This record gives sequence, structure tokens and C-alpha cells, in this order.
Amino acid sequence: MKPEIDPALKNVLAQIGRPEERVFSPDSYQSEALRAIGETDCLVIAPTGAGKTWIAREAILRVVKNGGRAWYASPLKALSNSKWVEFGIHFEKENVGIITGDTKENTDAPIIVGTTEILRNQLYDAMHQGYDLGCDLVILDEAHFLGDLDRGVVWEEVMTFLPARVNLLMLSATIGNGEEIANWLETIRKKKCIVIKEEKRPVPLYPLFLHPSGRLLPLTDDKRFSAPVADFLKKTANKKIGRRQLPDYGGIIRILERFNLLPAIFFLKSRAECDAALKAAAALKPVNETGEFSETLNELLARYPDLQKHRQWKILKTYGLTAHHGGQLPAWKFVVEEMMKEGHLRVIFATSTIAAGVNFPARTIVLFNSDLYNGHDFNPMTATEFRQMTGRAGRRGQDNIGFMLAVNGRFMDLLHIRKLLFRPPEDILSRLKNDFSMALNLLLSQTPQDIRGIFERSLAAYQQEKRSRDAAPGAVKNLWLDFCKHLEFLKAENFVDKDERLTEDGRWAAKLRLDSPLMIAECLRRNALPADNEKLLAAIVSMFAYDRDAEIRVEIKSIAPKLLAALKSAITAVRPLAKKLDGAGFSVSPLYPAAGAAMYVWAQGRDWDHLIKTTGMAEGDLATLILRTADNLRQIGALKDTHPEVAACAYKAREAILREPVLFV
Repeated sequence: MKPEIDPALKNVLAQIGRPEERVFSPDSYQSEALRAIGETDCLVIAPTGAGKTWIAREAILRVVKNGGRAWYASPLKALSNSKWVEFGIHFEKENVGIITGDTKENTDAPIIVGTTEILRNQLYDAMHQGYDLGCDLVILDEAHFLGDLDRGVVWEEVMTFLPARVNLLMLSATIGNGEEIANWLETIRKKKCIVIKEEKRPVPLYPLFLHPSGRLLPLTDDKRFSAPVADFLKKTANKKIGRRQLPDYGGIIRILERFNLLPAIFFLKSRAECDAALKAAAALKPVNETGEFSETLNELLARYPDLQKHRQWKILKTYGLTAHHGGQLPAWKFVVEEMMKEGHLRVIFATSTIAAGVNFPARTIVLFNSDLYNGHDFNPMTATEFRQMTGRAGRRGQDNIGFMLAVNGRFMDLLHIRKLLFRPPEDILSRLKNDFSMALNLLLSQTPQDIRGIFERSLAAYQQEKRSRDAAPGAVKNLWLDFCKHLEFLKAENFVDKDERLTEDGRWAAKLRLDSPLMIAECLRRNALPADNEKLLAAIVSMFAYDRDAEIRVEIKSIAPKLLAALKSAITAVRPLAKKLDGAGFSVSPLYPAAGAAMYVWAQGRDWDHLIKTTGMAEGDLATLILRTADNLRQIGALKDTHPEVAACAYKAREAILREPVLFV
């Protein structure tokens, strides 16, 4: 490819540069939002990088100055950790605490940062024990997670159970039906919810198209394709792109570098593509290691010396390229994020997960596909996903203009991308659903009829009523029938008595806020969890924490007899319950002894590289398994009143598995 630009781009590219520094003055929408949250609930919808965090910080400052307390909830542990550090600098470290499951520090501080699940759990406890949440302001960052298929229920629970006296500030870049969400909140919280919208991006976005020849073209002219792009599409309408034809990543990087369009984020389909794309380094010149580049890298290396052995370290250091995805260690992703935030990297090859929650924009984002994987299938990219990704293009305070570059390919529908440029984000729909953890925790403080009342006040019921213009029997009826199905099963298994109150077993099982609380509870009932061997306990619990589709590469015959016996004993203990769950129509995840074998090796203190080699797992997946196991162990550790010996062993097991490189500070 030969680097060229269409003449129409000369004036556009001339805008590239750093804006003049000026004394900060809040935008009008920021001031409006700050006034609103001082009086009532507020939903702020503004583009990525538009300054929503400033609103949160100022609102927190005002509350704390008046002797109050604030809770900042985010969907990701990594984002919570980042905000903890940021707020610690802004408000002084002793005023900020964190609770994420992995980390728990300074929990009496006036400002608490944590995950939304932890906040929801605290609301459960407050309702059960009859105390008021010790908080005067709650901030829900990335509030569009309310519509997340798997986790949206947690956001809805927080909004539903939060005491009305506590003002609620919700922040998002992508909510299409903000007024509807606000109106629903007003009906259940009996107070005004003010919606503040800001449409203007802090850094304008300019869409580009890369012609296969290497020529950069404007993608659109107003809302139509630009003439050269329309001509290209006409000429190639009937041509098929070969299955094996891969993009020339090195050539694309050279073009972007030639026209001052770096740093860039290349969004690719899979982890494997991200890692394979690093071969582009062979076509590039080494980076100019300025003093700041080396200084930042050395500081990070001093904190995480083991990362120098990372297989991508040399490419990052020499060429300023790296990959970022869920298959990598938390510490490595943190290093990548810090280097990108400092402007030291040329390109990050990333999956779309980078678009949500992690704050490191680039000058240019590059799209090779118009579809995304949702965990099950590839579907056309939504307007919400598109906004999350393009929100990373253009760095506030560092760029006058940001760019989106579309690259033609087998999985690129340019017409779809063009439409997304002008399409608003989709409406958020309620994701409220029942599970055994929710049922147990609600029954701690509510009767079944109270719970039906919660369903009647749900966003699902509100949306059906408003959208179908009827009494909304469907949403409430379905939620209620499903709850009754859970309730009957809990009765049959003696977690709930005939008066529909929790039994003693039900009360302690409610503390197991896990994906499979009944399975762990059954292990405890049948004494299948060891109280005298933390390594075996970690191994057994890891089978319930493992959530991948395929088994880990560990042969059963290679597992030590003592370990294999303990794992089989736990599987045997829960098999009758698993059959009952399956027979009643509840999903049951398979249990893999190989997961337990891998965790046992790690709990013994074995080397990380040995564990990776033994299991064949990606580092990030293995780290996730260990962290999920640790969270399960933490929940078991909460049973110190009813199961003191196992609870004590669970804490020892957590200590055994939470170590570098999985846990980093």
C-alpha cells in the first residue's frame, strides 16, 4: 500500500494538533448536573471523555464537606481500582476506601469505591438487618449496564432498593431512553429524576475509509458515502474477499504514522487475531525511546518485574505495539493501559471489551468488522457498541480532532457503519430475572407477596405498561411465576419452610451470593468441603467457579489420588441436587475435576509458568478462574457463625491463591 490522501482530507488533517491550554471552566451541562444532584436524582448522558467524572468528583466533595458519605459503583474491578487511585489523589488517600471482592481497604472512609454487586449486597444486608445504608450519595458509573443481559439485574436491584433519601447520580454515554428510565425511577422513588443530556463530543469525530491501495478517503459526505467511497463500493459490489486474506496491519500502521494519526486502537474479532497482529512489528521501525517512554516503562517494570518475561514485552518496548484482551493477566493489561494513557504506544490491538469502562482514548480507532461477538454469536454491531468504541477516538485536552478508520474486509459492512454514525444508542430494556441468590436474599426481609410488589414496580412492568398500553400483566406474571418456581424448589430442599420463611439453612445459604449458591450449600450440608486443608478446599471450590465451555487440559490420570478422591466426593455429594435442578428446569453447569487439579497446583505455591504449561489456558482465563474461586471462598468465609471451621479454612485458601501475578497492587 502506498500512503496517500484524498485532496478533500488536507484541511481535515490540518486540524490535527493539541488544543491550547486554558483555565478549566465547567460546561453548562456539568453545572446543571451538579445543581440537580444537589437536590434530587440525576441521570447524565454525555459522550465518552465529556467530563462526567468531574460531576461525580464535585458531587462527592460537596457531600463529604457536609459530613456525609458517598458510594461510587462501577461495573468492573479494574475500573474500581482505577477510581480508587484517582480519588485517593484527589481527596487524599485516608478519605477513600475500596470494596471489590478482591480488595477491601479503609471501609469506614467517607468515600467508598467498589463494584455494583458489592453495593447491591450491602443493600440486601441493610434490608435484612433493618438499618439504613450509611450513605448520602450513590453514583452508578456506566449506568447503561442496566441493559446488560447478564448483569443488568444488579443495576435494577440497586435502583429499586436504594433508600429514597439517598440521591442517585447515574452516568452513561449510551442510553437511548433516558427519559423513560427517569420516569420509572420517579414512580418507585417518589422523587424527581432530572435527565441531563449532552450530545456534543468533546473532540469531534471524523470518519475515514482506507482504500486497498493505501489511499485515505473521507467515508461520508454529509450522511451519504463520499463520492470516491461510493465509486469503490460500486466497482467491488460483486467481488468476494478471500477467506484467508488478512489485513496488512504493518502497512496500515505506516499510513497512519505518515499522516500523524497515531496512537490508534485496532479493534479485532478475537484474542488470537490480536496476538497474531503483533507480527506487524516486523514491517516497522523501532520506536524512538524518548526519556519519558523509558522512564514510564522502567517505573512499571519496577512495580511488576516478572512482566519483563512476558512474551509481548519486547515488542511493546521496541515497537510500541501490544495486544489487550481478556486472555491476558490483569497486571499486563494495567501496564498497557498506563503506557497508552501516557501516549507512549503506537497501536493497541484489542477486542471490543476494551471499549467499556477502561479510560484510554487514542487519536484514531480502526474498525475491520461491522459485527461483534456477544458471547454466543456474531451479530451486527449496535449503535450503543459503536458509540462505546468510537468514544475512544480523540483525547480531550490532547487532540483537536479524532478519527474512525473503516477498513474493507470480509466482515465489514460499510453501509451498516455509515448508518451507525448517525443512529442514536438503543433503548435500555429491563433485564430483571430470578435466581436462587436473589430469592434467598429477598426472603431474608420480604414475604413472597412483598416480592410480587417489587416485580410490580420493576422497570420490566413499567416498560410493558407504557409500551403496550395495557395493565402489564405479562412482565409481572412471568417474573412471579418464575419466582414461585424457585420458591417451590427451595421449599422442597428445606431452605424455606411451609410458612414461606427461610429455614436456618436458608438464612446461611443467603450469604452465598454466588452463581451456584445451592450447590455450595449442598457441599456444606454433606460435609464435602474440607475444614483442615485449604489447598483441597480451593480445588473443590474452583470446580463451581469455573465457567468456561471447554475443560482444562489436565488428564484425570495425572491427578494425585488424594486430590481426585476429594474432587469426586464433592461431585458425588451434589449430584442428586444437580439432577433435581435439571429436572425442575434450572440450568446446571458441569463440574470439571481438571479445574480443581489446576487450582490445587497453584494453591501449593507452584510457578505460574508451570501452571500455564500444565493447563494450556490463556493467562487471563486462568487469572479469572483464580479470582472467581477467591470470591467464592470469600462468600464461604462469611459463614463464620454457622460453619466456623470451613469459613476459617476458606480464608486460608484465599491467601494461598491470591498472589502475584494474579493479584497486583
